[in-house]
Amino acid sequence: QVQLVESGGGLVQAGGSLRLSCAASGRTFTMSAMGWFRQAPGKEREFVAWSGRDTYYPDSTYYADSVKGRFTISRDNAKNTLYLQMNSLKPEDTAVYYCAATTSQGLASFLGGSIDYWGQGTQVTVSS
Repeated sequence: QVQLVESGGGLVQAGGSLRLSCAASGRTFTMSAMGWFRQAPGKEREFVAWSGRDTYYPDSTYYADSVKGRFTISRDNAKNTLYLQMNSLKPEDTAVYYCAATTSQGLASFLGGSIDYWGQGTQVTVSS
């Protein structure tokens, strides 16, 4: 089993920044990829960012179009921690952000919902 614990959410004004963290524990060696999803009130959960290994993505990261250029995903393997640096935040970024991990290989699996572990979520609120 793998446990994921997010932190770093909060209230920020539009144009501001936040950094989310996701600390992983347990059988972390089984994880092949990690990433972030978010869910706004009344909407379905949506993909935000991915960090893993994929033949077609040599830089090992991939982003939703809505956050590309503003958000950066990174990993500190020594600390088993995943980060999401969020800059130039917009009110439409308001959501609960979830850390996710998978034992499946490749980006397509992750985007297709092949997620083995979820964090509890952290609230991000961006005021206008």
